[in-house]
Amino acid sequence: MNKHKTYFNWSSGKDSALALYHVLQDKRYAVDELITTINSHYNRVSMHGLRKELLIAQTLALNIPASLIELPEKPSMEVYEQKMLETVTRLKKDGFTHSAFGDIFLEDLKCYREKQLAKQNIKTIFPLWKRDTKKLLNEFIDLGFKTIVVCAHSKYFDEDFVGTVIDKDFIDNLPKGVDPCGENGEFHTFCFDGPIFKNPIPFKIGEKVYREYDAPKTDDSYGEDTKYGVWYCDLIP
Repeated sequence: MNKHKTYFNWSSGKDSALALYHVLQDKRYAVDELITTINSHYNRVSMHGLRKELLIAQTLALNIPASLIELPEKPSMEVYEQKMLETVTRLKKDGFTHSAFGDIFLEDLKCYREKQLAKQNIKTIFPLWKRDTKKLLNEFIDLGFKTIVVCAHSKYFDEDFVGTVIDKDFIDNLPKGVDPCGENGEFHTFCFDGPIFKNPIPFKIGEKVYREYDAPKTDDSYGEDTKYGVWYCDLIP
């Protein structure tokens, strides 16, 4: 049977790792490339704040060719879409027909991805879609994956939370209203070991930093706080 040539949208975190694990188990697909967006101003993974060197060490341990999409410090939607279009055009030319993601239940994001890729005639795969996030995290740990929290929303967490290695107690100690997989952006992780890696990725914990950002403006946000804070834990290769 001919496998569908697939590229995987790799974020460096736990949901990505578990989704990739499932796609690699599925005989219908051949994952021949990973793509990751990088903030070129900081040389770090967008959203996660992970150093590029650790991302590269991670993809080498996965033994799958990887490419980086370099974005400016504060990319507009137009710049982001143009960069993605260039990447997808190149992948399509290389024979890719499918694109896989680690999304779990952000409906708007899933629709956006499907709509954008349908224009290029690329089919989408969401192996974790609508699955119970508590069960997913338990499955992740039971399979032998290891992951550490690299950034967290200050609305829910303080400095002590970043740098935590996720274990079974982690779920029970989460604040009320926080998704066990951080699917609403409450926290992000770096996956450093597991059954899809040929070796663990070595690192040490560096400094912890707090940053504030402008909150996205919506019709409902009038009169609300226009800033939000994020704690980052720097990991050193």
